[in-house]
Amino acid sequence: MRKKNAKRKISPVLIVFIVILFLILAGFGIYEYLLKAYKVVNVYVEGNVHYTDDEIKALVMTGDYGDNSLYLSHKYKNKEIRDIPFVETISVKILSKDTVKITVYEKVLAGYIEYLGRYIYFDKDGIVVEASTERTEGIPEVVGIDFDYEILYEKLPAKDPELFLKVLNITKLMEKYDVFAEKIYFSNFGEITLFKDDITIKLGKDKDLDIKIMNLNAILQKLEGKKGTLRMENYDETTKRTSFEVEAE
Repeated sequence: MRKKNAKRKISPVLIVFIVILFLILAGFGIYEYLLKAYKVVNVYVEGNVHYTDDEIKALVMTGDYGDNSLYLSHKYKNKEIRDIPFVETISVKILSKDTVKITVYEKVLAGYIEYLGRYIYFDKDGIVVEASTERTEGIPEVVGIDFDYEILYEKLPAKDPELFLKVLNITKLMEKYDVFAEKIYFSNFGEITLFKDDITIKLGKDKDLDIKIMNLNAILQKLEGKKGTLRMENYDETTKRTSFEVEAE
């Protein structure tokens, strides 16, 4: 006779079901933990000039997991941005579980041109970055370039490509030597004039531009508070010849 208390075998199907159920419950538990533990409470924003901190937060922290630090740090890992004017890349770094730092890398804008009631902003490569009815401070106006149309995210179609290359060259030099001017003017004869505060700076043609721009800040420091015209047409590394014409009161 068989013993009545013989152990019954557990079905392999039941074992598999139990394992799967356990994994599902464990996964759900981990999911809930990650949602709660990495919920963003504190946000720091840096590198933004054209947008406020709140505007950057609204742009970055979107979607179902827009308040989760793990998700944001993965989504915005030096991410190239194509649909936000003035912004090139955005990066999100976790400082702690509930704290992130959003770093904004803005496009380097060379200048803007007024055209049909709008401000056409272009970068150091001549690419049109934005066309806006609002003027942004800290970007020089460029006067003297002719063109018939503009297409966003394409190169500005200047009628005189050589002149436009000169424009890009001088804006790159200004960026290199940390020189700022409110306006850059190119005459029909190829002469370059900068306007900064109350001083008009005559640079002449594009000869020795690198030397002129490199030394400009040091010269302007000596003219602080004055009004007039600084003439640097004949300035070079050897002569360093300048003159200053005081504006009549």
